[in-house]
Amino acid sequence: MPTATTVPADPTVGGHHGWRVVTALAITSTIGYGTLYYAYPVLLTPMATSIGSSTAAVTGALTASVLTSALMAIPVGRWLDHHGGRALMTTGSIIATALLIAWSQVHTIGQLYAVMIGIGACGAMVLYEPAFAVIVSLFTPDRRATALLAVTIVAGFASAVFMPLTGLLTEHLGWRGALLVLAAIHGTVTVPLHAMTVRKPRPTGTAPAGPVRRAHPGRRAVVHAAMRDSRFWILTATFTAHGLATSTMTVHLIGYLISRGHPATFAATATGLLGVLSVTGRLVLTAARRHLRVSTVVAAVYATQAAAVLAMPLLAATRTGAIISVIGFGLGFGITSLATPALLTEQYGTTAYATIAGRLAAPVTVAKATGPLAAAALLHISVGYAPLLVGVATCCALAAIGVTARAKVLAAANQQDDSLGLVGITDVGRDGGTGGDRGRTN
Repeated sequence: MPTATTVPADPTVGGHHGWRVVTALAITSTIGYGTLYYAYPVLLTPMATSIGSSTAAVTGALTASVLTSALMAIPVGRWLDHHGGRALMTTGSIIATALLIAWSQVHTIGQLYAVMIGIGACGAMVLYEPAFAVIVSLFTPDRRATALLAVTIVAGFASAVFMPLTGLLTEHLGWRGALLVLAAIHGTVTVPLHAMTVRKPRPTGTAPAGPVRRAHPGRRAVVHAAMRDSRFWILTATFTAHGLATSTMTVHLIGYLISRGHPATFAATATGLLGVLSVTGRLVLTAARRHLRVSTVVAAVYATQAAAVLAMPLLAATRTGAIISVIGFGLGFGITSLATPALLTEQYGTTAYATIAGRLAAPVTVAKATGPLAAAALLHISVGYAPLLVGVATCCALAAIGVTARAKVLAAANQQDDSLGLVGITDVGRDGGTGGDRGRTN
């Protein structure tokens, strides 16, 4: 049997300083998502009226921003692995603050697109992906899951805090004044926190599991091995399908509930539950992974989402039924953000985590950006929401199948290694590792 040895990502970190970093990143992620992303829907209509453009054209600027973030994910990941997050996140915060100010001064649709493309690039430098990379590099597996959960729980309330705040500021100061206040909040909080708390860890890392662990390769070799690994591409396809489903439902759920005869206020309130349920799903994953494989929990949640969407035509006619179906879907709304670092570090270690995570994030983010647009086109040519619901349920089902297939391929590879008597170093220790699946084959 191969021996799994737990190797700290940085043996000097994970104590008081490590948790100070977690606190700082929880705050900066919340403010970053609140100002750079969630403020946009609130400002959409007044912006369109002010600059004399259609809401569709203004919405396209946000899509351009998300696509830019996807393109930036790969070079940002590479930078994080080589240089750490301090300079990158601090610079990104400074530029993002300047762009929020510039956003408040746009007068044409072209200026808005230019600003939002810049904000998309900054988002890749300051939001979840770089924050997770910093945490993965700082914490040993037994503490990493708790650290990641803390950040995502706090940041999960970004929409609940900043959408009402932006609405209140817009009501009293106008959309331009609201952006200036948001820029002040962003700049005065995120810049010093990134500059003063994030630091580059010692280059200790951990070696990957599986076939690439034999020679204890360097960062480049780990990345190349991951790109040749079928399990990476299965995982990428899985999370891409799931991202497509979640983004589509986020945008079109209100319209669907209204089409079933519910008032707009109820539809918006029910859809707003998705943000709260994203936190619930993350808590469920963190608790369940102590007893079950991560892949088992994720596959079960994705399958539940598929069933909930398929049940909507039967349940959503009543308020109770609509809430039940939304809860069923919402439990998986934020689970991927925690599953990604768990599954990637389990398979490839921490040495090249940010680079590999960036390559996975790029197609997932593209799917999230384009999914709602494709769904809108489908609604335009179809009668009712049935084809859209079938498509979303299919994506969730494929995601569940993908997680299960990846687990089976990994188990087969581990059995082969057992038969060869390979000994390796991985992130996952049977007695304390929670970076993957508590020492179980996944």
